[in-house]
Amino acid sequence: MTRVCSFLCLLVTVFFCTTALAQIKLGASSLATYVDNGGEPAKLNHIVEEAFTRMGEDVELQVLRRAFLGSALSAGQIDGEFAFLDLDPKKTGLLYSQPYLPLKLFVASKRPDVIDINLIPQLRDSRIAIENRFANTDQIRGIREIKWSRNPTTFDAFKQFADERAPYLMTSALLIDEFNRLLVKDNEEPVFRSAAPLITGGFYLTLTDNSADSAQLMARFNATIETMQTDGSYNRLLGLPWIIKDVDNDGVGDYVSTKQLSHLTDPALLTHAYSLDNSQPNTGSLFVIDGTKYDSWEEANDILGVTAPTMRDSLLDPEIYKKIIRQW
Repeated sequence: MTRVCSFLCLLVTVFFCTTALAQIKLGASSLATYVDNGGEPAKLNHIVEEAFTRMGEDVELQVLRRAFLGSALSAGQIDGEFAFLDLDPKKTGLLYSQPYLPLKLFVASKRPDVIDINLIPQLRDSRIAIENRFANTDQIRGIREIKWSRNPTTFDAFKQFADERAPYLMTSALLIDEFNRLLVKDNEEPVFRSAAPLITGGFYLTLTDNSADSAQLMARFNATIETMQTDGSYNRLLGLPWIIKDVDNDGVGDYVSTKQLSHLTDPALLTHAYSLDNSQPNTGSLFVIDGTKYDSWEEANDILGVTAPTMRDSLLDPEIYKKIIRQW
């Protein structure tokens, strides 16, 4: 009897240890400041890692060449993607999260009149620099009225644009902002961008296993992301003092921030807040600081306090982009 009990205890111990050690492996292809495995800033890595840490789940993020990502999924070498971009169609048999970070592609130019562009047809027959991570998606491949000038990396796209081999650049709002930080720090005039994003999408987590356990895991991920978007975590991870999100589901965008970042006291800066959803702020918008709601800018500003007018460094490597900036 003693031996039977000991054996049962051993089985139970092995079962729970195996469960605790189960690791979720997720892959993605590289995208500057979004996805990286070489120690460079990688906002999507950081968001997903923090979410899984809060969930108490062990996750391994792998950065793979785009050509190898699909085969790794098919072979079961990874359990899903952590940066699926819905500019490609979703596939059957996979579980998809809610979009956890929007992608907003603007057209940028050295000329201020680019602000008059808000539709793709206005760029007919224009040559536009773009990196392959965006250009090789179904949605952009389907836009044939533009002369896409494809580049293997973010750096190559910016270099082609800077060298004026292409008068326009199409890239994300966040990447334009990071490049402008490099320019401003070097006392150069920043690039201008279109009045609105010309193409929009979102980044998703996917899982190849659509079992009940995976569905539960995905639901926990979505709930964790929802919390992170409203408690100041996204501000910290993205390096953005203000973001916009409909916090209380009333259809109105609210302003979210954290005391962990420096702030200026000018409320006009709220017009530059990065929106995480399609909601628009108005006079009834809340101000949410580290998860606590305030009714007015004045209240929020008192909580945040006055800080020196400093601008954080760009997430783009200044050494890599040094030649571009010097030739600007």
